[in-house]
Amino acid sequence: MKILVLNSGSSSVKYQLFRSDDWLSLASGAVSRIGESIGDLSCRWTDADGVRHRRDDSLAIPNHHAAISHIIASLRESGVLVDLDELGAIGHRVVHGGEVFHSPTIIDDEVVEVIKAVIPLAPLHNPAHLAGIAVARELCPDVPSVAVFDTAFHLTMPRTAYRYALPEYLYKEHRVRRYGFHGTSHHYVAKRAAAMLDKPLGECNLITLHLGNGASATAIRNGHSVDTSMGLTPLEGLVMGTRSGDLDPAIIFYLSKNLGFDNDTLDQLLNRQSGLLGLSGVNDVREIHRLAKAGDDRAELALGVFSHRLVKYIGAYYALLGEIDAIVFTGGIGENDAVIRSRACHTLANLGVHLDEPANQAPTGGERVISTPESPVKVFVVPTNEELEIAQQVCDTVT
Repeated sequence: MKILVLNSGSSSVKYQLFRSDDWLSLASGAVSRIGESIGDLSCRWTDADGVRHRRDDSLAIPNHHAAISHIIASLRESGVLVDLDELGAIGHRVVHGGEVFHSPTIIDDEVVEVIKAVIPLAPLHNPAHLAGIAVARELCPDVPSVAVFDTAFHLTMPRTAYRYALPEYLYKEHRVRRYGFHGTSHHYVAKRAAAMLDKPLGECNLITLHLGNGASATAIRNGHSVDTSMGLTPLEGLVMGTRSGDLDPAIIFYLSKNLGFDNDTLDQLLNRQSGLLGLSGVNDVREIHRLAKAGDDRAELALGVFSHRLVKYIGAYYALLGEIDAIVFTGGIGENDAVIRSRACHTLANLGVHLDEPANQAPTGGERVISTPESPVKVFVVPTNEELEIAQQVCDTVT
């Protein structure tokens, strides 16, 4: 059986095709610049002899229907998908499932209506996901479409963690609560960390750190999320590439009253102009490191603020869990930035976190242990694979 995973955005669709008997990725790629005069289609695939191929085309892609039609055509032309009957299911990444969806769900008209109902909670993402879902169901009516929700993993949080200290009606009538995101990634790396510990996930206490342009931390007790740094939206929590993360809410009132900032200006400020970009003028961490080494004070400040916030969350989640088996780094920064990992762990020795600095600095990829052998708390680097996690959850749902 083959599983096609789609991640539909407003102007792009990313995809990956897996074979379920060994979870080999047969093909992957993306359609971008949907709706522009000329769009881009990329496809990478591995043929039956194990030879890798790549094709890039520029062509008109007016809408999601054209985008997904091109994806299916490319998969068939490459030979990795001879017939649609080979598809056991199509998995769709959906950012927000509200409080309804605790697990992957086969999509029918009722599920579509519920996803529509939570659009106010994810106005930039859910409409695009729905567009992809509609096209997939139209083009492949006999293939089950399954939604996998970023928020689902965090629905195990207790109400003491997900409720804001706001009036009750805002939660009951307007769904204002903490949801958390990156759940698919946190779940995947938690499972891999459990395997590295040689323990069942249900017996593991972990702190997982998804660090990239978007960044979040999750406290996992006995395999379940009990707290996470993102909240009602992905703006809360850690410092990110262009997002501020945690701040005093009264800053918004101050900016509105004294600088005349309206809601759209505030949205752009906090989501697009803040974080590492606001502190240093740059949101690429590699460039920030280069500037910091050259003596740029703003770049060094950005690294310091990012690391300071990260250490605070690690410490808070350690206290919440009481004891932990491992700290897990993932995401573009988490997987590749030894300096950030070192800064995050260097004050934690008294808590049983002993980083093996040569292992941390080693330019190796893949899953690895970067703590010393005698460290009571292990420190892992685990490359995330959200597409594979989605595919495996989809397979479990339809079989």
